[in-house]
Amino acid sequence: MASKTNPFTFLQQVRTEVSKVTWPTRGETVTTTIMVFIMVIFAALFFFLIDQLLGWGVGALLNFGS
Repeated sequence: MASKTNPFTFLQQVRTEVSKVTWPTRGETVTTTIMVFIMVIFAALFFFLIDQLLGWGVGALLNFGS
């Protein structure tokens, strides 16, 4: 079981750990955000096209039998 620490010690430990974090620059954040939006658009287009193709294929199969 973990030993209990008082709130002051805990906050000191948190502050020490947060100071070790390498935070991204504004440029890195903007670039990453833009790349995420581009990938979301590509994924949406890909799945839209696949859905249209599958819908066309299923429709063709169902109309083939009638």
